[in-house]
Amino acid sequence: MTKLGIIGAMQVEVETLVSQLKNKTVTQKAGSSFYEGTLEDLPVVVVQCGVGKVNAALCVQILCDCFAVTHIVNTGVAGSLCADLDIGDLVVSQDAMYHDFDCSVINENYAVGQVPGLNVLAFPANDALIGYAFAAAESENPGHTKIGRVASGDQFVCQKSQKEQIVHVTGALCTEMEGAGIAQTAYRNKIPYVIIRAISDKADDTAEMDYPTFETIAAHRCAKVTTNLARQLYEAENAN
Repeated sequence: MTKLGIIGAMQVEVETLVSQLKNKTVTQKAGSSFYEGTLEDLPVVVVQCGVGKVNAALCVQILCDCFAVTHIVNTGVAGSLCADLDIGDLVVSQDAMYHDFDCSVINENYAVGQVPGLNVLAFPANDALIGYAFAAAESENPGHTKIGRVASGDQFVCQKSQKEQIVHVTGALCTEMEGAGIAQTAYRNKIPYVIIRAISDKADDTAEMDYPTFETIAAHRCAKVTTNLARQLYEAENAN
């Protein structure tokens, strides 16, 4: 049976999802509240992980070990790295990588972003979940969704030079602070995942002004897409 783990970093990214749960129970672990119930009749667990890669990875491992989830979705907001992605547009991850992980100084065979000991630079998302997420995003905001790379680091990106460097290193469509940590943990647990992000700012010198204004709008849009994805998963599982 499909059981979906849904992770958002901030309250605004998960509050609508938690409010929609039926037969809801809550479990406290490692400082986070894990809300278990059904969303669009699909068994889910929703958690606010907190900001940053370590918080995100910790919650994925708890979802795997304690709640036996079969799929992971990361929902939330991001800064655009692509001129064609405006505020309110949506990104579905093809894969995710770190923009602030760098062991190349000690071993030139390591690319920037590569984690030593792992055989991938970017962690691939699940094809089926990508398809469901893209369909859900297009349903919410037709013509304003792109599939591509998500770049993650423990930094709020708000300078043009910083943005340009991340694009140069990763080729990503958007940047945020949790996705690659979630992707790596899902990858190591062999759990299919996808990241869905709504653009809240342009990740440049305007970001500090735009982000507070558009954060809630973008987060709630992404939550609607996640709800639609849950519906698709339930319908696919019960098609026969």
